Amino acid sequence: MNPYKLSAVSLLIVAAISGCNSSSNDDNVTPEPEANIRIAFMPDIHFHDVYGEFSDGAFAGLPNSHSDQGATIRTMQSQMESTRLFNENYFAMIAALDDVVAKGIKYVALPGDFSDDGQPLHMRGLVKIFDRYSEEHGLEFFAAPGNHDPNRPFTQAAGKSDYLGVEGKQQRIFSKGKNECVDYEGDTAIIDAGHELLTICSEEVIEWGYKEIMAILGPHGFEPQKQHFYFETPYSSDDARTNYTYEKATSEAQYENRQFEICYEGTGGKYKQADYTQCSVVPDSSYVVEPVEGLWLLAIDANVYRPDKLITDKYDGSSSAGYNMMLTHKQQVIDWISDVVKSAKEQDKTLISFSHFPMTDFYNGASEEIEDIFGEGNFQLAREPEDDTSKALAATGLSVHVGGHMHFNDTGMKSYNIDGEQYTLFNIQAPSLAGYIPAYKVLNVLPHSQIEVETVILEEVPRFNELFEHYALEHEHLTEKGYEGIWNKAILNSDSYYQLTEWHITELTRLRFLPNEWPEDIKTMLFNMDGKQMMTLSQIETDITVCQLKAALELDLAGCPEPKNDTVLLQFLKDWKSAMDKAEALTIDNGLELRDFAQWNGTELALDFYRLRNADELAFRDIDETRLPQYKLLSEELSQFDQEITSLTLDQAEDASVGDLFKSRFGTLFYILERFATGEASDHFLIDTENGSLTDLKTVTDRAALL
Repeated sequence: MNPYKLSAVSLLIVAAISGCNSSSNDDNVTPEPEANIRIAFMPDIHFHDVYGEFSDGAFAGLPNSHSDQGATIRTMQSQMESTRLFNENYFAMIAALDDVVAKGIKYVALPGDFSDDGQPLHMRGLVKIFDRYSEEHGLEFFAAPGNHDPNRPFTQAAGKSDYLGVEGKQQRIFSKGKNECVDYEGDTAIIDAGHELLTICSEEVIEWGYKEIMAILGPHGFEPQKQHFYFETPYSSDDARTNYTYEKATSEAQYENRQFEICYEGTGGKYKQADYTQCSVVPDSSYVVEPVEGLWLLAIDANVYRPDKLITDKYDGSSSAGYNMMLTHKQQVIDWISDVVKSAKEQDKTLISFSHFPMTDFYNGASEEIEDIFGEGNFQLAREPEDDTSKALAATGLSVHVGGHMHFNDTGMKSYNIDGEQYTLFNIQAPSLAGYIPAYKVLNVLPHSQIEVETVILEEVPRFNELFEHYALEHEHLTEKGYEGIWNKAILNSDSYYQLTEWHITELTRLRFLPNEWPEDIKTMLFNMDGKQMMTLSQIETDITVCQLKAALELDLAGCPEPKNDTVLLQFLKDWKSAMDKAEALTIDNGLELRDFAQWNGTELALDFYRLRNADELAFRDIDETRLPQYKLLSEELSQFDQEITSLTLDQAEDASVGDLFKSRFGTLFYILERFATGEASDHFLIDTENGSLTDLKTVTDRAALL
């Protein structure tokens, strides 16, 4: 591969801009790319056009007193039970783009889930905003698809049951062929299916496939542009690469030219094995673009829609496939990445890749412990790349990758010695604007193989509460119905978008995470203990079993046939007093006070657990500064117990001593919590791709000297 080369005049211009000292003795030295090229990365916008107009007139929306427009929105209840906001992120995206403009940044990369299922209604609104910022501010957008855009390779019937309708009621809207909108005459229909409101049927809520999404977003990444210096796909011809022209690139970038064969068992085409079945041809939208001389942006389509094992023309979703399945089912893209890396080095290009899925683990090495507590495949572990996967990706030579999908703020750094050569892969997990903490990443390309990474938190979002009047009616309606698990109305008192996302993680923990993800024995302890009791239990030495204590306290003895014994309770109280004395002395030795541990309880611990998981070090601002040292001490104390204790199974729980059960469950829990809080720098840091190093710039006093 021998792409477009810089002209001699261009080289001199770039050298002058970047301040490079060109030697008159070597006119063939290619300079560093232009200094301080900045790219904003915004994954997981999940754009939903809250004022989108149904072109068929099927739904006018809810009259909004602030905008005088019809609001086409989802319910607050559904937002508080989802890992993403559906509505207010509309305003957050606009605020983020305004911030990018104010910072003078010209390039915006979108690592997937720029939409929330690629409906025509919302895709038109998204492109309208992109077009406006391109025309008015010169922004250039580069999109890579996520599992929500498209939801499947080809357009399919779809819709949502949780739009917000009149009087705060739930409005169902589907396209033809979905749920009750099975068959009807004309373009739209109103169906009585026995729900709160009549169902609206409209083709505006179908979920577009690749063809339609790539077409509407063609000028924003998926197609070559005249002002760019280079563009190729995994399917570009050698001639188009060697003798690059915009016309050739445009011709070869057409949708019909970007197809590959995929089978149930693996990649088709030249990779196809004799026993492969259920093979079909699907699109792939990967590309590399050179928007400014010397910089290549590699947009990897990491969606893997594996054909169903039995049903033709049906595909699995890509949500949990990621790079583990990329290695087996999109081998041509992996091989192409290696070629792009090689060519970038030959041409002295700075290469930055991005895609929707992470390339390294995102739990800071705590995945096994998470599986021990929460179970195999739970806690989104199915989405995590295996270490062998990360190693294979590092072996392509790829160095810097920005991912999304998880809605996490995190940095992964993996180094491998492969055939005697050292490879380091940096995976930058960019957070979502649609959740806690709302933020985006800025990569600043510097000379000498350095890239500065900054995290920009979205503190204020104009108009973020513009839709609250509709949620007030919804809450009133749900209250009248006696709905269980209703969202907290105090959300409507949020004074900033940031505070709204704090409410989101709080309610998400209460309504979804704790009920669905946490084992019953841990939840029981969480809901009945504060930090002081946890610290005491970390020091307790007792032979009293869980069954014996339950009997003594006359609690539920299901599965635990122990007779009541008054001496058991007396002995336990004696053991408890001894443990409390130890805990008191220990906390004093560490500059803490045991009574302060009582200021938080298990429910607040669970919330901090998710804050740290989602936001990494960014969450420190929202956790009481006195609490983190307390968590650290508990983690240190509980880490001292032997493996037999920390690996107690649920079946062994009732017969275990009270102290051993606590140490088993909470020792692992606090270890995970500590790992969430102590990974690689994820806020403001410097990557040196040549040396394979990462430096936390928040701890550097003289940044200029470092650079």
